Amino acid sequence: MTHDTQEQFFWKPLTALLVLTVLAPLPAVNAEVLPGSKLQATEWPWWRGPLRNGIAAAEQKPPVRWSATENVVWKAPIVGRGHGSPIVVGEQVILNTANVKAGTQHVLCYSRKSGELLWDTTVHRGGLHVKGKKKPNEKASWASSTPACDGELIFVSFYSDNAIHVTALDRQGRQVWQKKLSDYIVHQGYAASPAIFGELVIASADHKGGGLVAALDRQTGKLVWKQDRPKAPNYASPAILEAGGRTQLVFTGCDRVASFDPTTGKGLWQVEGSTTECVTTAVTDGTRVFSSGGYPDNHVAAYRADGSGENVWRNNVRVYVPSMLIRDGYLFAVADAGVAMCWESATGKEMWKGRLRGTFSASPVMVGDHIYATNEAGRTFVYRADPKKFRQVAENDLGDLVMATPTFVGGQIFMRVAMRDGDTLREMLFCLGDAR
Repeated sequence: MTHDTQEQFFWKPLTALLVLTVLAPLPAVNAEVLPGSKLQATEWPWWRGPLRNGIAAAEQKPPVRWSATENVVWKAPIVGRGHGSPIVVGEQVILNTANVKAGTQHVLCYSRKSGELLWDTTVHRGGLHVKGKKKPNEKASWASSTPACDGELIFVSFYSDNAIHVTALDRQGRQVWQKKLSDYIVHQGYAASPAIFGELVIASADHKGGGLVAALDRQTGKLVWKQDRPKAPNYASPAILEAGGRTQLVFTGCDRVASFDPTTGKGLWQVEGSTTECVTTAVTDGTRVFSSGGYPDNHVAAYRADGSGENVWRNNVRVYVPSMLIRDGYLFAVADAGVAMCWESATGKEMWKGRLRGTFSASPVMVGDHIYATNEAGRTFVYRADPKKFRQVAENDLGDLVMATPTFVGGQIFMRVAMRDGDTLREMLFCLGDAR
C-alpha cells in the first residue's frame, strides 16, 4: 500500500476480520472458537487467528530463526499472486490467489503435512478489469483478502466485474453458493476479509460510490441484514469485539468509528475521528476500541466502547497497514516505516519505540512472549512482548517480497512469500518449523 500515493491495504490481508466473540480478558486458548462447530482454538480459521486479534496460542513453540534452508518443513508453489494470508483448519492450508494472465481468481488448498496441492477451485473468470480503466494501487493484488472457515464451509470475498462477491465452498472445494454483495468502484483495490459470527458471515465493501456492510446466512447466502456506508474509499475488515460489556461489530475509516450489533446490524454508536482511509483491523482492551489509519491523516486513537465514543487519547503515528496487538493493558504496533512501538492502552503513554528496518504491510503476530513482524522485503524481526523495553531476539530473511501476514499453528509458521526469478516474482507457500 503507498498513498495518494500511499494507501496500502490489501496485503493484509489486510484484511480484515475478526469474527465471533472476543472476551476481555481474552479467552483461554482451549476455549470453544465457534459454538456448535468442530473448530479448535489451536487452528487459524480466519483473519488474525482464532481470537481474531493476531495472538496465537501461547503454548506452541514456533521457531525464532529460519532461512530458505533452515527450519523449512516444506515449501510449495502458488500459481498466481495474492496478498491474503493462509488459514489452517484441520489438515488443510487454504488461501486466495489470482492468475492475472488467465484472468481468474482461485481458492487453493494444500496438505498441512506435506504441502501437496489438494484442490484448486476457480471462483471467478474474466472479471479482472476495472470500470473507467482505473487500476489498483501498485502494491495491491486481485486476491488480498483472507478466507474464513466455520469448520464446514469456506468463505471468500473477491472483487470481480466491478463488484464484490462473497462465495461459499465446502471443504472439498465445491461451490455451495455465491452472492453479489455490492457494486464497487476501485480506488486503491479491495482487501476486506469476511468475518464469521454465529450463523452469519459478515462482509464489507467500502468505496467511493457508497458501500455497505452486510450479514449473510452461512448456509444459504441469503441476506440477513445490511447497513449502508459513507461514500468513501476504505479497506478495513469487519472487527467483532467484546467491548463495553457487549459484542460489537466495529468499523474504522470513512472519517468515523462506527459500532453495530452483529446479530441485527442495528447501529450502537458512531463518532467522528478516524481518518478517511484505514486498513488495520480494530482491537480492544475491553474498555476502549483502538483505531489507526494513514490517509489523509496519520493517527492511533482510543475511544470508549461504552456507547459514548469519547476519544480518550490520540497521537499522529502512521500505523496505516499493519494491525495492532493488545495484551495486559498495553498496545503494541509496528509503524509502516519500520518502528516498533508500545503504549499504555488506558492513557496512550509511550512506553518505548524500537527501530526495525524496511517498510511494513504484514501485521505483527504475538506468540507467547514474542512478537513476529515481517517487512515487505521478507525480513522477520522477532522481539519481546515486553512493555518495559524493546528487546530484539532474532532477524530472519526469506524471499524478496512479503505482503501477507504469517499464520502460526501448532508450532509451525505458514508464510506466503514471493521470490524473484529473473524479472518475475513467483510466490511460494512455506511451512516453517522443526524440520527434523
